[in-house]
Amino acid sequence: MFNSTRIRTALLALAVSVTALGAVASAQAAGKAETKVTIKGEGGDYYGYVKSSDEDRCAYERKVKVFKQLGSVQDPKHDLKIGSDYAEPSGGKHMWSIGNSGYKHGRFYAKVGKTDYCKGDTSKTIDR
Repeated sequence: MFNSTRIRTALLALAVSVTALGAVASAQAAGKAETKVTIKGEGGDYYGYVKSSDEDRCAYERKVKVFKQLGSVQDPKHDLKIGSDYAEPSGGKHMWSIGNSGYKHGRFYAKVGKTDYCKGDTSKTIDR
């Protein structure tokens, strides 16, 4: 009887462990895809790329907003939005471009918001 109790306890512990590992794997699989946005530009023309581990859902036609940073840190709620565009396929990547914004000098950054499937991202700030 002692052995059967130990066996049942061991089997129960094993079942709980397998279930917990399955839940962790499911949660990670259901996580949002990583997304990265970049920014470059000179003379008021700003462009960049959207990169993601799920290109179809998270890079293709992803809306990018470009901001002129007004303070010492990025603050999309208070910074000046100077343009936006949707990322389109370009040479195996997904490129966005707002064209000539008229804003040639200052600090600028790009932002993509999060979606149901994708994480959001904010680029580094560039100083022009």
